[in-house]
Amino acid sequence: MEFVSGGVCAAKGFKAGGLHCGIRKNLKKKDLMMIVADNDCTSAAVYTQNLVCGAPITVTKKHLANGVARAVICNSGIANTCSADGIEKAEAMCALAAKAAGCKEEDVIVASTGVIGVPVPLEPIESAMDSLKAGLSYDGGTAAAEAIMTTDTVPKQCAASFEIGGKKCTVGGMCKGSGMINPNMATMLCFLTTDVNIDAAALDAALRAAVKDTFNMVYIDGDTSTNDMAEIMASGLAGNEMIMEDRDGFGEFLSALKAVLLELAKMMAKDGEGATKLIECRVYGAPTDTDARKISRSVVSSSLVKTAMFGADANWGRVMCALGYCGAQVDINKVDIAFISDAGSINVCKNGAGIDFDEELAKQILLRDEIIIDIKLHQGESESVAYGCDLTYDYVKINGDYRS
Repeated sequence: MEFVSGGVCAAKGFKAGGLHCGIRKNLKKKDLMMIVADNDCTSAAVYTQNLVCGAPITVTKKHLANGVARAVICNSGIANTCSADGIEKAEAMCALAAKAAGCKEEDVIVASTGVIGVPVPLEPIESAMDSLKAGLSYDGGTAAAEAIMTTDTVPKQCAASFEIGGKKCTVGGMCKGSGMINPNMATMLCFLTTDVNIDAAALDAALRAAVKDTFNMVYIDGDTSTNDMAEIMASGLAGNEMIMEDRDGFGEFLSALKAVLLELAKMMAKDGEGATKLIECRVYGAPTDTDARKISRSVVSSSLVKTAMFGADANWGRVMCALGYCGAQVDINKVDIAFISDAGSINVCKNGAGIDFDEELAKQILLRDEIIIDIKLHQGESESVAYGCDLTYDYVKINGDYRS
């Protein structure tokens, strides 16, 4: 497997594009995008677990009931959530996209992201469709990725090529997510494409398995969004023999999909609202997978740990505190903790107790922009990694005037 460029357009059979249609006030920010496949695709998706969910979620769930899709349309700036005419507007967006893509309305995936409780204006979307259609291209991945950004500071794309049965295959994607991120599904919007020939049930199983160990291990601020969605379309144009969950090729596809989602997850964590550092919590030697996941997620979600990382303060007691209240069944008297970055590594806790360490070296390690919190439990074989970021003054500034 190797990483390649192109994002959602890296796989065979997908065009994409994005532009500013007028939903967002800033004329320099794109706010509408489409992805269109050359043929009908096997499709799957996972969604937010928030009971308050956006109208696009409801419509997309209905459209993907048969496991088939041809196009994606998404706007940024307004979430189309808690709006009386939300379903009507989401269906209208599908109708506009279907006309542009030359497909059925029920074969369109629709998504929105932005401010909650504001009606989506259809006029700017309708007026922009001819230009959006004209701008679709096999090199349009970046423009599409830019159009789904809200408080993101950079577009997030990744793709990888690999072989199945001697056929070159590719999976690629893009995501947006910077705030309102607490892993309860996919934690943001993510659009994925692949040219692998795969059964709908196998595609759904692969997506759920990949999300579990990647997007569901990302934490920014503790808020689960109303509009979270991760979807994938498979064109089948790679020409490999049809993949089923219990057949050759499934493992290779799942590995590539996980690799792409992991890169996107890291990009999202590093670009958390106001963040200056990517934090990885790596847990080793847990009694069970559940215990390992509870600990790693608890540590990266702790506001006290996050602020300590922002201040480059080697306050390992906060790590122990987050470990202790997460519900994992472990012996705290066997816990070792170390901080690691490209500036070095330093042990700060042994057998659940503090040890002497060089505070200046610890500070230099924690001043770097990527930090690993290494936890060894010595109580089993299970492992887990969770991803997060530091908590800074800018997070409050960004969210204090989000609607403006």
